[in-house]
Amino acid sequence: MQKTLFQTFKKSIAGIPLPEKFTFPFYYEPHPLCIIAAEELQNYLKSQTDFEHNFGIDDTQQGLIIGKMFGVLVVQNQQEDLGYLWAFSGKLAESNQLPFFVPTVYDMLKHDGFFKKEEISINQLNAEIENLEQSPDYLNSINNLQKTKQQSEKEIFEQKIKIKEGKKARAELRKNPTTEIDQDALNKASQEEGILLKKMTQYWHYKIEEATQAIVPFTTRINQLKEERRQKSAALQQQLFKEYAFLNKHQELKSLSEIFNGNPPAGAGECAAPKLLHYAFQHDLKPIAMAEFWWGQSPKSEVRKHGQFYPACTGKCEPILNHMLQDIVLEDNPFKTNSAEGKKIEIVFEDDYLALVNKPTEFLSVPGKQVTDSVYTRMKLKYPNATGPLVVHRLDMSTSGLLLIAKTSEIYKKLQSQFIKRQIQKRYVALLDGILTNDEGIIDLPLRVDLDNRPNQIVCFEYGKPAQTRWEVIERRANQTLVYFYPITGRTHQLRVHAAHKFGLNTPIVGDDLYGTKAHRLHLHAERLTFEHPVSKEKITIVKDAEF
Repeated sequence: MQKTLFQTFKKSIAGIPLPEKFTFPFYYEPHPLCIIAAEELQNYLKSQTDFEHNFGIDDTQQGLIIGKMFGVLVVQNQQEDLGYLWAFSGKLAESNQLPFFVPTVYDMLKHDGFFKKEEISINQLNAEIENLEQSPDYLNSINNLQKTKQQSEKEIFEQKIKIKEGKKARAELRKNPTTEIDQDALNKASQEEGILLKKMTQYWHYKIEEATQAIVPFTTRINQLKEERRQKSAALQQQLFKEYAFLNKHQELKSLSEIFNGNPPAGAGECAAPKLLHYAFQHDLKPIAMAEFWWGQSPKSEVRKHGQFYPACTGKCEPILNHMLQDIVLEDNPFKTNSAEGKKIEIVFEDDYLALVNKPTEFLSVPGKQVTDSVYTRMKLKYPNATGPLVVHRLDMSTSGLLLIAKTSEIYKKLQSQFIKRQIQKRYVALLDGILTNDEGIIDLPLRVDLDNRPNQIVCFEYGKPAQTRWEVIERRANQTLVYFYPITGRTHQLRVHAAHKFGLNTPIVGDDLYGTKAHRLHLHAERLTFEHPVSKEKITIVKDAEF
């Protein structure tokens, strides 16, 4: 099995030096060896006949379209031969083990495994619950209770109407002076109607209770079975968390339960990166470099482009990989690097109350978890007597452009109010990686954070916050399109996702390392800002041209 999964390069790799450090999996440029390994995997996917799966890139393919993340791990064996391993995330072609791909850390689909046995037991409980819930006696009992309640409501309602009408008729009799009135008879009639209502209510209360009790044996048994199913499912889940145990270079095993303190996210351990590393450590293979790419149609929520490389996810993979990569020398973590070092902030406009600055690209608006250098910290030094939060709004770290700075708390609140009321007008300029056919439009795609891969955003029509962007084409050039973006709302990564997503412009911004392809910078710039001066009430428009 090991000989099959350790694959040697088909293409010559002579002259390609090995990396000095292993890939930092959450932000990387694919090493040339990984690119070759990925190309050889992609060639296999294009021509293979080992399995059937519709990736959505072949019109002749049948079945549900599901794109998939694949991974390659360049490794050295004990003889120092260089080769690579392949993996896919989750299941592929309804299987978690296919020829040439490393297996899952634990095979839930193995017929003689505990998962399948317990799954059979749980399915038997499901069948028993369903049989009880669909049994004629149970359904008749429920139907009888419903009919009894309906009949009760009908007769009691009719009696109350009768009492009301009788009361009204007796009142009319008492008003008529020409009519001889038997007060005792009227009072007796009123009492009898009330007594009848009371007896009727008691009767129907008894009948409803009787019908309810007829259901109790069924509901008691159903609830017992559901509780048994819940306990079995919880125990099975915990057992799974223990079985999913991952090796590191020291051959130390850690389970999902240990890594996530007993509460792993769904699908943890099924991504390509942990599977690749686990197999390598199992078989004494030395990890050299790793990369993951998307193959197939983009999903409806995330931004994924066919054939493009992506980092490992943070929510599910980061805690696992922190264990697996222990004591392996990694490439530098860019999130801990101060990319603002040596950069200056240009003051574009300033008076006694506020300032507009031109934030450089790869520069934080406010201090981050790893890096504190930011527009805020620089402005705090520049204006030591300023009060309040200073930075009125934010730009993504990678986005350059105009930022409003308030020198007092009062000015901050007034400018913030304009943002909240959408009185401040913003225009961004962006260079898109492709040609747009239309000249203008509005994108309306709700967004929320990707819980498994923060800070990325995804399109979500169920839980996403409303997000709208107006856009217009400025120029088309060399397979690129220069556009203006006018954000109607201000969601995180809104312009980047609206540009890249298949339901948006389906054309990512040049240099977008999250939703497109990395370049020397993100070609997105906050170019123009129009606001009302909070003191003079003058309408001010400031423009700062982009450097692209």
